This record gives sequence, C-alpha cells and structure tokens, in this order.
Amino acid sequence: MSTENVQDAHIKAMLPKLHRSLIEIVSIVNRPERDAALLEMAGLTLERALFPLLVGIERLGPIGVVDLAARVGRDYTTVSRQVARLEALGLVERRSGSADKRVREAIITPRGKVATDELDKAREKMALVMFKDWSRSDFDELVRLMEVFAACMTEEPASVATDGIVPDSR
Repeated sequence: MSTENVQDAHIKAMLPKLHRSLIEIVSIVNRPERDAALLEMAGLTLERALFPLLVGIERLGPIGVVDLAARVGRDYTTVSRQVARLEALGLVERRSGSADKRVREAIITPRGKVATDELDKAREKMALVMFKDWSRSDFDELVRLMEVFAACMTEEPASVATDGIVPDSR
C-alpha cells in the first residue's frame, strides 16, 4: 500500500471528527448571545445583524456589497439595506469602486474604526480567558494550522466527480 493511500485512509477516518468540530465552532460563533456579550463588552449598542458587516467592512474593505453579502451568506438586497444603516450611523461610507465605478464599495470611517477597535479589545479579553491554559507552542500551532486551513479553503475548489470524490489529477 502506498504512503498516499495510507494518508488518504487517515484523512477519511478523521474527517467526521474535523467536520463535527467545524460545525461546533461555526454554531458557537453564530450564537446571538456571543455577539451580544461581545458588543456589551465593547460598550457598543449596535444591532446584532450589523455587527458582522461592520467587522467585515473593516477587515476586507473597501468591499462591494455583493462580495460582502456572499461572505456573510445573506441576500444582496438585505446587506445593501444594512450597510445603508451602518452608513447612517456614521460607521461606514459607500463610494464608487476604484476599479469599476458601477460597483458601490463600503469602507470603514474613523468612527467605525473606533468601534471595531473596541470589538477587538473585547475579543482579546475573551480569547485570553479561553486560551489561558494552552501552552505557547499549542497556541502557535493552532494559529499556524488555521492559517493553512483558511488558505486551502479560499482556493478554488477542484472539480468534483459525481460520487463526491475529487479525482486524482496525476
């Protein structure tokens, strides 16, 4: 048996555990009470639905509303209305795209940056509690592996055969 087949068998055996862990992480991250606690710790009175958009615009901006909507898994028209609300609050501004003037991009304002900085401080407090018993090397390895995992996930997916198995291209 080749080393590749052994590795494939190991990956297949471990995928259910990885998948369960990812589902658990996503479900915890998406819980409204976590967002509410983070907003409260940051001293912000922002609607929960606007919170991920504000952070996304700060981290990824300038960003088009269509791209932002795809990243948060919401309808474009809903996100457009929510970005307009963030703009009315003075947290973001919308402008014509730099590459394509037909595209409306959202960008963080100085007031919005102050808000996301407060969110970062609150997130840091939560993380320090969560990781307090982790060794430095374990934490560093988690960060390293998450960066690799995120990079792999952002690559274009390979074409998938009808049975759901990615064909070997060799």
